[in-house]
Amino acid sequence: MTTNRRSRKIAVRPLRVVTVLLAVLLANAWLTGCSGGESETPTIRFSQQYGVGYLPLMVMRHNKMVEAQAAERGIDQVDIEWVTLGGGASTSAALLSGNLDFAASGVGPMIKMWDKTRGAQNVKALGAINSIPIVLTTSDPEVQSIEDFNKTDRIALPAVKVSIQAVTLQMAAAKQWGNDAYDRLDDLTVSMKHPDAMAAMLSNSEVNAHFGSPPYYQQELERDGIHQVLTSYDVLGGKSTFNTLWASDSFRNDHPKLFAAVFAALKQAMQFIADKPREAAKIYIAEANSKLPEDLIFQIITDPDIEFTTTPKNVMKYARFMHQIKSIDHEAGSWKDMFFPEVANEPGS
Repeated sequence: MTTNRRSRKIAVRPLRVVTVLLAVLLANAWLTGCSGGESETPTIRFSQQYGVGYLPLMVMRHNKMVEAQAAERGIDQVDIEWVTLGGGASTSAALLSGNLDFAASGVGPMIKMWDKTRGAQNVKALGAINSIPIVLTTSDPEVQSIEDFNKTDRIALPAVKVSIQAVTLQMAAAKQWGNDAYDRLDDLTVSMKHPDAMAAMLSNSEVNAHFGSPPYYQQELERDGIHQVLTSYDVLGGKSTFNTLWASDSFRNDHPKLFAAVFAALKQAMQFIADKPREAAKIYIAEANSKLPEDLIFQIITDPDIEFTTTPKNVMKYARFMHQIKSIDHEAGSWKDMFFPEVANEPGS
């Protein structure tokens, strides 16, 4: 009996030690998971929208550049999730709800998010994605300028009032009729994804104008009866940022290596497009599941008016206008207020 008790005690002690060790390991694992540490396998969630403007993100995804840049920084495994959204409104909602880490959208929605999240999530742009003209086209031969639109016209754009197309149209209206009439054309606008907007206008529906981006306006202008009304470069007086990539300050602080990896991958993708535009065109066809001719995409990529760059251009003109019309509450003192320090030394505007 004594021998059995001793045997039982000897058998129980290792079990208690194992139980305690297991509890400690589980606690450490839970604490690591809650801290968002970069020792675990992290997941980065990106969004993008439709069109050639998002080509750098497509190149990043296709060539697994984020994964490679993360590995160089000691993170051997990272999971990347991508989602395609239809406009700035849905992109902003997804980021605010915590369903995205990096949101790609027009500069207008980015400015609104910067304004809305000051002192909270502190959303800013990691950098510009491009300088690209957006072009207002129409199937109505009587519309040669924005002053020719009437109450029966419908102008499709990604998101009423908040998309960069909507803001640019307001700026054009303010130039045409004065600052107090900046929203004169707002009632004519409807929210539609670019592919749907192009299809609607070309099918002679009630939508007879589209404020679009590449490759949509190029396709539209190839069709008989479609002509250009204005471009964002006309309104801004030169090259201007179309899309930006943004994130919260907390993600940058909690995941500095991943943040640095994403920025390095973005720059790497832009260099790839500059060095290998033909290969970049092939990647667009594959990633966008596009049936467009490769030569058309190549011509768009190499168009002198189109530039893939992290440098913000004419962003302050948008910010000042949006503050002037009370679309945002806070006035930016500089474009650097709305961007993370990674691009602070670039010649932005």
